[in-house]
Amino acid sequence: MSLEVSVEPATTEPAAAGRPSPADRKPWHGVVVATALPMRPDLSVDFDAYAEHVRWLVDSGCDGVCPNGSLGEYQSLTPAERARVVEVAVEAVGGDRVLPGVAAYGAAESLRWTEQAAEAGARAVMLLPPNGYRADARTVIDHYRTVASAGLPIVAYNNPFDTKVDLTPRLLADLYDLGLIVGVKEFTGDVRRAYEVAELAPGLDVLIGSDDVALEFGLAGAVGWIAGYANVFPRASVELYRAATGGGDVRAVQALYRLLHPLLRLDSQTEFVQSIKLSMDLVGRRGGSCRAPRLSLLPEPEAAVREFTLKAMAEGLR
Repeated sequence: MSLEVSVEPATTEPAAAGRPSPADRKPWHGVVVATALPMRPDLSVDFDAYAEHVRWLVDSGCDGVCPNGSLGEYQSLTPAERARVVEVAVEAVGGDRVLPGVAAYGAAESLRWTEQAAEAGARAVMLLPPNGYRADARTVIDHYRTVASAGLPIVAYNNPFDTKVDLTPRLLADLYDLGLIVGVKEFTGDVRRAYEVAELAPGLDVLIGSDDVALEFGLAGAVGWIAGYANVFPRASVELYRAATGGGDVRAVQALYRLLHPLLRLDSQTEFVQSIKLSMDLVGRRGGSCRAPRLSLLPEPEAAVREFTLKAMAEGLR
């Protein structure tokens, strides 16, 4: 079996043939890659390699990038590094294609990162509930209201596994009704939530949050995908997303989905950053090592990542 992947690259210029202009483009729509951050051997950030990677993703057909997510190791960056990551991404592909993560312990810090994103030229942000605090609904609403005061559209990020705060469909509908969010990255993997959100808040955009349910959430009406393994196989990811969301034949991409799925599942595991960076290295991208507390993969999981990545490469995936 050999799978040929052919996807027209996204253009950074205004286009007429069905593509929104930069002024009309919503930075959270389409395949938005949660970018990994290339590190040099001394674990300093390679900003030049990051700029090249961001441009390559868009040239490969992806609609945008999401810097400073967990995959971007934002927790281990200095404030200057974290700010520069956003600036580099905007300089590389334009603010209409950049959706920075602005997660922090509390609303005041997230507000500062949102203001920094706006100053850099980003046109929307992605926001977790408070990090490290088991917030109730009242606290969550106050958190999003504070950050929304910066004036940028906010995509909520529901990751109850890490934050211990579940943005339930009812709570998301409340946030949307208050005008505080425009979408949600749904990481639970529970596709039933897409339908419930559509019932409770019809105008709220649902984004695929876990790579290994991309097809299922796409069929359920998702309008975006915050994608991890698109760092490695962007063209294949775009083909899969377009088919799942109505732009292609779902049956035709089932073999592609099965081939990718052993890798896509890694996006929801603890060592997802190390796994994706290793796959990037294997396909000739700049992944590199991770900063502490993330250590290198142990031999068995490393061998599995190598096996599945090389198998996908052998089938022609790009």
